[in-house]
Amino acid sequence: MAIKEQSRVHLEIHGRVQGVFFRAGTRERALELNLTGWVRNLMDGSVEVVAEGAKQSLRELIAWSRKGPPGAHVVRVDVRDENYSGEFDNFQVKY
Repeated sequence: MAIKEQSRVHLEIHGRVQGVFFRAGTRERALELNLTGWVRNLMDGSVEVVAEGAKQSLRELIAWSRKGPPGAHVVRVDVRDENYSGEFDNFQVKY
């Protein structure tokens, strides 16, 4: 059995992404992909995500983030790769 390489991404999603269930949708998708981390709204109207897990799952979350849930209008997703830390037990919405 191959060991899946773990990774971490930090996303900032810009556009009409607040008030459209973006955080809840991100959490749901992350849990489906067995990712850990968090999602939160930022004061400037964007949404921030930190996620850890298998690289392929992270790629799928990034792809989902480029569209978001119905009602969202994503203009840009800034993606930053970071070092995996293993610090999260689950995926949560931060307030």
